[in-house]
Amino acid sequence: MTDLRAGLARGQRLLGLDPGSKTIGLALSDATLMLASPYDTLRRAKLSVNARELSAITTRERVGGLVCGLPLSLDGTLGPAAQAIRDWATALSEQTDLPLALWDERLSSSAVNRMLISELDITRARRAEIVDKVAAAYILQAALDASAS
Repeated sequence: MTDLRAGLARGQRLLGLDPGSKTIGLALSDATLMLASPYDTLRRAKLSVNARELSAITTRERVGGLVCGLPLSLDGTLGPAAQAIRDWATALSEQTDLPLALWDERLSSSAVNRMLISELDITRARRAEIVDKVAAAYILQAALDASAS
């Protein structure tokens, strides 16, 4: 993550990704790389389709790199789900020609759901609409905080 951040041109932003089986949550950093905000949700499709969609977003939003949540096992090991996401994110990075950092996302969706329920009292239907992009922002914010100098 530190190398990704250091390689960005001035004013470039980072796009956070929280890939699920049906959707991909997206978050965007500000140009100063201090704050992550929920951005959008994409329907998970063929890699080439998602790469085209993300390329359009990254061009429009001046994105210089991707930060993808990596679902490590609770003991920190790389299980089958994490391996699949790592392979997907690496292929996405190659197709979009953007550098990639993988970030440990253990329990991020659980933490976000707890926050949405307890602190914001959001209905189940509304949570389903926003949880992926809020989780992406949670992941991206953690990566930004950890890599700040």
